[in-house]
Amino acid sequence: MSLKGKKIILGVTGSIAAYKSAVLTRLLIKAGAEVQIIMSTSAFDFITPLTLATLSKRPVLSQFQKDETGVWNNHVELGLWADLFLVAPISANTLAKFANGICDNLLSAVYLSARCPVMVAPAMDLDMYQHPSVQANIQKLEAFGNSILDAESGELASGLSGQGRMMEPEHIVAKVEQFFSTTSDFEGKKVLITMGPTQEALDPVRYISNHSSGKMGLALANAFLARGAEVFVVSGPIALKVSKQAFHWQDVKSAQEMFEAASKIHAEMDICVFAAAVADYAPAEIAPEKIKKSDATLSISLAKNIDIAASLGEKKRPNQVHIGFALETENEAKNAQSKLSKKNFDMIVLNSTKEYGAGFQLDTNKVHVFHASGLSIESEVAPKNQIASLIIDQIKNIPVWV
Repeated sequence: MSLKGKKIILGVTGSIAAYKSAVLTRLLIKAGAEVQIIMSTSAFDFITPLTLATLSKRPVLSQFQKDETGVWNNHVELGLWADLFLVAPISANTLAKFANGICDNLLSAVYLSARCPVMVAPAMDLDMYQHPSVQANIQKLEAFGNSILDAESGELASGLSGQGRMMEPEHIVAKVEQFFSTTSDFEGKKVLITMGPTQEALDPVRYISNHSSGKMGLALANAFLARGAEVFVVSGPIALKVSKQAFHWQDVKSAQEMFEAASKIHAEMDICVFAAAVADYAPAEIAPEKIKKSDATLSISLAKNIDIAASLGEKKRPNQVHIGFALETENEAKNAQSKLSKKNFDMIVLNSTKEYGAGFQLDTNKVHVFHASGLSIESEVAPKNQIASLIIDQIKNIPVWV
């Protein structure tokens, strides 16, 4: 695929792998991209700005610049200009800055200002790459919706051999081409995603809920957005940091509130993803005052909540796609597949709490996708943003998705 007309910011940081950025720049330019390079000052020790300026045919940037009015805002302009922000190599130091919002140079300021998708290619020694703090920062960036171009294995500058080498430039370009080939495949589609837990009030203080974090739903919302969709989110209470302005976002608490919010927009949606962990039952009566501790036991009468996916499934249009989620603890596949017809799903995604690396609160997941057509696919344990991409790719196997 050609990258003709694509605007790419290439960030280069202080790593021995910075020499590969020359090859990477040349390959991106050859593919037709416009490349603007931003270097951290520590990168100057490994490759000269003149080399990269010559290859990119643009001046290399490393400092904040003032416009004619004296305002230093080139980081904002750059963040709006790019179709993709690629940092290769990204050092452990810059990785930590990105993950924690530290803004002390032009590169990190552009990252915080960028509205485009972000890819980073870590490069460091084996033990550094495996350190829990580095891995935690990588997971943070993934949770923000950024793409990690995993380090490759081989001989390292220290003489050790293992994972830590920056992904080879040819492989990075292939990833970039793949990204742009799918960037707009859902353009013009309206997508509804329900996500997070619901909270069912017992009294003004207490509620019944579950352990859902909303991470899988948010990963799906980010993935759909990156691929051109207009995304409508109805979210139960979550503790995640979210750029809500990128979505049509509505916060709710109870299952009834989620149903009402989803119902209002359901008819105009092309794709509906029911990823929320909705409480099956709610207290039959909500105590007007805090329930006091008195007797040794307390009995609470529960009433069944409305089944949001099933209710909206009854109103589903012939050309509308419904995707369900199921978390099962026994007879997983059978129980999940039975919901395909019960709730009029085109596809259902099975999670199992028995799988290591899958389930609530985690940054990783493992899923088994079942189609109403009989097609099925099972993933390995992977970060939730990768699982989200897999799920979205599977939607393209549903005959009516277009």
